[in-house]
Amino acid sequence: MGTRAETTIWMWAFGYFACYAPYSALAKALSGGSLPRAGATSGLAILPVSIATSVVGMIVFLWATGWWRYATRGVVAGITVPMPSRFTLASGLCTAVIAATTTLSYTFKGISIVFAMLLMRGGVLILAPIVDAITGRRVQATSWLALGLSLAALIIAFLEDGGWQLSAIAAIDIGAYLVSYFVRLQLMSHKAKSGNRSETLRFFVEEQLVATPAVLLALVAVACCVDGELGDAIRVGFTEVPFGSALPYAIAIGVLSQGTGVFGGLVLLDGRENSFCVPVNRSASVLAGVLASVSLWALLDAKLPSVHQFVGAAVLIAAIVALSVPTLKKAWAATRRQGA
Repeated sequence: MGTRAETTIWMWAFGYFACYAPYSALAKALSGGSLPRAGATSGLAILPVSIATSVVGMIVFLWATGWWRYATRGVVAGITVPMPSRFTLASGLCTAVIAATTTLSYTFKGISIVFAMLLMRGGVLILAPIVDAITGRRVQATSWLALGLSLAALIIAFLEDGGWQLSAIAAIDIGAYLVSYFVRLQLMSHKAKSGNRSETLRFFVEEQLVATPAVLLALVAVACCVDGELGDAIRVGFTEVPFGSALPYAIAIGVLSQGTGVFGGLVLLDGRENSFCVPVNRSASVLAGVLASVSLWALLDAKLPSVHQFVGAAVLIAAIVALSVPTLKKAWAATRRQGA
């Protein structure tokens, strides 16, 4: 693997971090009623506008980069259109669940951004070596070290008083997120993590073409067919949020959410083992969560995460260092060879 390929993952990780910090902060602040001239908007009511914006963002991104050309073509009613395979369809549906559950996780009352991240990211870290074992990938020593540090961060968060207390809806949300990632990582490992750029981009594009449109269609179906609190909240998202003061914030959440989907997906699709790529992805998002929490405290007088959660985030910084040293050594060695 060349030096450029070795270091590109860190560029994607930075993009992921840069989108995730404002995304999670806005979702938490909007649902908590902390933003200027915008009342509290439930997580479910935020979804219609944010997901619709993500769909537009996805189309613009794929067109601007020209990556849409990598998608497989099919003929529908005599018209040639991009067509996902059954594998990218399944992965895209998993990504759809991940997108929706992620936004919701930052809107639950009583759960900080950092704690939600430690639960969801730590859970995926547990899955990474399992997926590698299933798909026959070798796990390097530095990846095992980073994985161990990341799991330690999760344990530290749970040692806090009340750390095991989650509402039923929060537990279901996190469970759906983890199951979707378990399936998605296996599909990526089998079909996209080959180091072949064309195959990787084909998988990425087809997954993107499925993910956010699938969420939007599901939200429309719920709004039209489901009664009760769930249906009412989604209907508010379609009929009131687009005409209220929360609209600019919901649009921003959608744009940033799509950014996290793009950069986060590219990190996971790196050709190396999941026990390397997943900690890079997870650590970047947790660091973004810390920044988001501190920003909300400084700007909007929100409550800071606990000491346990900050310590857990610090342990994840150590995991990033463990992961970055081998890559940085290779890049430095290559630079010295070129200069010799």
